[in-house]
Amino acid sequence: MESVKYKRAFLKLSGEALAKKDETTGEIKEIFDTDVLDSITTVIKECSDMGVGFGIMIGAGNIWRGKFGKGVNRAKADHMGMLATAINCLRFQDALQKKGVDAVVMTAVPMNNFAEPFNYERAIEFIDSGRPVIFACGAGIPYISTDTAGVVRAREIEADVMLMAKNVDGVYSADPAKDPTAVRYKTITYRECIDRNIQALDPSAFAIAAESGIDIVAFALKEYSSIKDAVMGKAVGTLVTSDDIECELY
Repeated sequence: MESVKYKRAFLKLSGEALAKKDETTGEIKEIFDTDVLDSITTVIKECSDMGVGFGIMIGAGNIWRGKFGKGVNRAKADHMGMLATAINCLRFQDALQKKGVDAVVMTAVPMNNFAEPFNYERAIEFIDSGRPVIFACGAGIPYISTDTAGVVRAREIEADVMLMAKNVDGVYSADPAKDPTAVRYKTITYRECIDRNIQALDPSAFAIAAESGIDIVAFALKEYSSIKDAVMGKAVGTLVTSDDIECELY
């Protein structure tokens, strides 16, 4: 039996990464890629069978990108984004249930016909009983990204680690799509991220994670096995930590 390093993990998924895209243009063709959903939920089931408890939060980039909603009031746009995350969470719950994983959706915005109201103590009870909890609607208020809301929820459920699965394979010194000189870190501290103005997460998310002492492992979602490797303590992507360590590059 393989052993795990982290018994309670918080997985933050990019909504955009769940979409089916045109291989040439990168434009979203369908809001959900069933093959991606199948791969991710298969890995989560494997980890759950190994005794790992999961909290999960999903962004809404596959449905609505509020900050680009031209002409839409920002608060209204963020409300629309919250509803989009609820759609993603219900779809993800269905995919997990089809794998035999009895996941629960909790939402920060009341919608009792669809999901449980958020309560961190009840969330911990579900997770400890082997039922992953999928958190919808971010923090329930505008102007707060799902990255920041994810760090808050990870802290509330006392997660051992936060797994950031996005379209980029780690934390870079700059946007690798725009800066060819950007370098990828193997390990870096929160303080270095803040001091160097690294944009892998919102500054507020970095600050909360640093204060709580939770480690973040950032990696590319397309490497689905990285989820399992990360909870087992294997080196994947970039480890962001509050520990007093030297930064290390690949």
